[in-house]
Amino acid sequence: MLLTIVAFILILSVLVFVHELGHYWTARKFGAEAEEFGFGFPPRLFGWKKVNGKRKFFWGNKKVESEDTIWSMNWIPIGGFVQIKGQDGEEENDPKSFASKKPWQRTIILSAGVIMNVVLTAICLMIVFMLGAPQVIDKDTTAEVSDRKIQVMTILEESPALDVGIKVGDVIVSIDGNNFENIEQLQAYLASNENDEVLINITRLDEEIEYNVTLKYLDEIGSKSIGVGLVNTGTVSYPWYKAIWLGLKGTVVMFVQIIVAFYTVIKNAIIGVETGVEIAGPVGIAVITGQMARMGVSYILQFTALLSMNLAIINFLPFPALDGGRVLFIIIEKLRGKPNNQKVEQVVHTIGFILLIVLILVVTGKDIWKYAIG
Repeated sequence: MLLTIVAFILILSVLVFVHELGHYWTARKFGAEAEEFGFGFPPRLFGWKKVNGKRKFFWGNKKVESEDTIWSMNWIPIGGFVQIKGQDGEEENDPKSFASKKPWQRTIILSAGVIMNVVLTAICLMIVFMLGAPQVIDKDTTAEVSDRKIQVMTILEESPALDVGIKVGDVIVSIDGNNFENIEQLQAYLASNENDEVLINITRLDEEIEYNVTLKYLDEIGSKSIGVGLVNTGTVSYPWYKAIWLGLKGTVVMFVQIIVAFYTVIKNAIIGVETGVEIAGPVGIAVITGQMARMGVSYILQFTALLSMNLAIINFLPFPALDGGRVLFIIIEKLRGKPNNQKVEQVVHTIGFILLIVLILVVTGKDIWKYAIG
């Protein structure tokens, strides 16, 4: 439990920090004042401010004056924020205000957080390919492979494996105490086995499980079998120059796959078709984070990359309160040829924020029911 909590807080903090760093850097680049950069969420625990050119430490949540950005640590240790002067449309006549900047500059500032999350995705994947990425391997691979495994990829309907509870992703360690170097050896052993029952040892995440499985002749396979599709997997590592290319390529592939997944879910929801996917909230993500952390560094980096790309895409959706929604209002302003009504815009963003909170609460409730009660 402690590992899950620590890993979840660290990963979420990195994702949000990188996102807010993008907003901060571009705001400063275009001359907008960043009033505060906070680690975690208020109330404030302590911070640093600049007075007469020197940094000074201070405690508490009191309002303070500073010549430059206040850097703060806050009591709620999840994520972070950057407070940019005029980000809600106020002080538009102040040259240091976000509201005073040209539409294209505001668009870049708002988009920078998303871009930084995409960059983080690429960096995580590059490191994974250098350290070693878990993946399916074939006989012709020339890369360095370690930790070879035989893993369950599919399970046939009405098969012995399905009956006893074997799951996709399980790693077959041994059968009747025999270890196998490849799938062919394992299948040959099952096909020639004179007994109808075998003892299968598998690992699932960090858990070891034994199953007594009764073999069955399956027409799909043409021999006695437990009814699973298997793949050879292993940890494959690459030289740094190949890892960089594979990381960039993997980032593009991941982006396209997530976009297609979002499109499919939204389309199916509109036409009333079962989406076939589950939405995870903070609790669900925390549970998965704990599982990945127990599996190793490569897994946690891959999961971080996936979360970062999801955060980037979701944040750029044209929905009120999100970065994409704020960019949409800039586009509307440009098309109208005059500033938007700030009161109306703020009301729309507030409604959007409330709807997002309600959605998070609903999904969190389902996660709690699934993982803690159900």
